[in-house]
Amino acid sequence: MRVAIFFLLWTVTAATQQFETLIFPLQEKHVHGSSLVECPNGDLLACWFHGSGERRANDVIIQGSRLKKGATSWSPVFLLADTPNLPDCNPVLFIDRTNKLWLFWIVVQAEGWHHSLLKYRTSTDYENEGAPIWEWQDVILLQPGDRFTAAIQSAFAQLGEKSGMWAEYAPRYSEQIIEASRDKIRRQIGWMTRIHPLALPAGRILLPLYSDGFNVGLVAISDDSGATWRASAPMVGYAPIQPTFVRKKDGTIVSYLRDSGDAHRVLKSESTDDGETWSDARSTDIPNPGSSLEVISLADGRWVMLFNDAQDGRHSLALALSEDEGAS
Repeated sequence: MRVAIFFLLWTVTAATQQFETLIFPLQEKHVHGSSLVECPNGDLLACWFHGSGERRANDVIIQGSRLKKGATSWSPVFLLADTPNLPDCNPVLFIDRTNKLWLFWIVVQAEGWHHSLLKYRTSTDYENEGAPIWEWQDVILLQPGDRFTAAIQSAFAQLGEKSGMWAEYAPRYSEQIIEASRDKIRRQIGWMTRIHPLALPAGRILLPLYSDGFNVGLVAISDDSGATWRASAPMVGYAPIQPTFVRKKDGTIVSYLRDSGDAHRVLKSESTDDGETWSDARSTDIPNPGSSLEVISLADGRWVMLFNDAQDGRHSLALALSEDEGAS
């Protein structure tokens, strides 16, 4: 199968028009998990992971390209990150309020998503040709602590058992997750990126994370411009992953999540304390075929959701608009 990375650029005029632009020609490798930011000078930076597979392919690297402001074609592809002999996946680009560029991504250990390490790089020199000049790199190590287990127990007590999630000859789904949450090592590793962070008005950064081991969402919170990070309480439900955050005018943070279970609906959780704790993740009426989505707030207060508007596959891509903060 021949694949390519492309971005859809939307123009709204008297009639809605759509066109796509290829970053590079069709090729044989696996490319996936793209992310995009606009630089202060108007350039667009894109990234994705590239290799012969995903978590079991040790040649997977993070690549990028640049669309200069006013240009009609993307730059030659350049390298953004490569951990030798391990897969680098799920890159996310972010520019903070000081105009520093961040690249978050995961390095997969032992061929398992649940063994992944969360890494980042930063740059203040990224508006020239080619790859950014990286000035710092580190690993984010979170310690969810005992409140992680308590939150999971409480959420499943409220949600109740779900049919199809367990069998007579196996422990109940919720019991397996609760038991695993007591393991200090398991709850510290395997936190993965997918969607852009959300910067709050007071400066707090919320980095959305998820775990394929626990099938829950989490937030890496920084109150010091990314110098240190700590874990929120989890977003618990029946397989909510890959959260995307949007903020209401009253300060409530809404998290929409991919459904990796069998409900085939976008899941939703909310926080009223700037991302510290979250309500149980429950199904909405928005279809989801087990794929990620993203919601952003426009300058005029309207929300836009980009998602696959089907239950049975990723063959249909939709852009939805809300003028009432997600109520419709």
